[in-house]
Formats: sequence, structure tokens, C-alpha cells
Amino acid sequence: MGTEQGERIMSKDKYWVRIRCKRCGERFILKGRMRKGQIETGFKQCLCDNQTDFDIHTERC
Repeated sequence: MGTEQGERIMSKDKYWVRIRCKRCGERFILKGRMRKGQIETGFKQCLCDNQTDFDIHTERC
């Protein structure tokens, strides 16, 4: 029973993050967590070496 409650509490800060590169059109769907007011996924750059030009949409899990 304690595990189920812990999983429910942890899932509140999880988000689906959809990233589309505006240069090559590659799409990524990642799971992220809210930390210090920002969602962190570990995503750094696209396969085409783009690091800044993205469409990003988030949705709570």
C-alpha cells in the first residue's frame, strides 16, 4: 500500500514533452520531471546538431 501512494505522489511532477526540430522535422517524445520551476528531460540537441530551434509542447502524465 505504501508503494502505491508513493507512485501517485511521484507521478504528479511527471510530464510528457513533445519536441519537434524546426530545422529537420525530427520528433522526440520524452518524459520529464518538474525541478526548480522547469521541466527536465535530459534532451540536449537534435540529430542534425540543432540546439535551439524547437517547437516544445508539454502535458502532465
